[in-house]
Amino acid sequence: MTREPLASLTVADLVERYVAAGIEGDEAEKHDDQSKLNRSVLEMFAIAKELKSRPGDQRHALLALHSHPNLEVRLKAAKATLAIAPIEARKVIEWIAASNWFPYAGDAGMCLYMLDSGKYVPD
Repeated sequence: MTREPLASLTVADLVERYVAAGIEGDEAEKHDDQSKLNRSVLEMFAIAKELKSRPGDQRHALLALHSHPNLEVRLKAAKATLAIAPIEARKVIEWIAASNWFPYAGDAGMCLYMLDSGKYVPD
């Protein structure tokens, strides 16, 4: 299946595709399909990069995903919005880390460690 280039999509379409990639990645992780998981993560990074490049930094559209029912989507959206909404995004990441719902809690905890140690600075 050929997909439209990200630059040709609307912000709403990009958010929809971000959610689909997150859910796909979550399923891939549950089925131990590393190549599919890698593709979904790379797609989510590319979408966030495309949103960032648009006038006004359109990553704000991902803020609505901070309450998405899928924890993978919620966590990735929070991480993608740390630079533009650090307080709100960190609250989501802290909540997931404290939830003890693994593997999400482990990923969130590592993100907090990297932020607090200065090894990761959102951009």
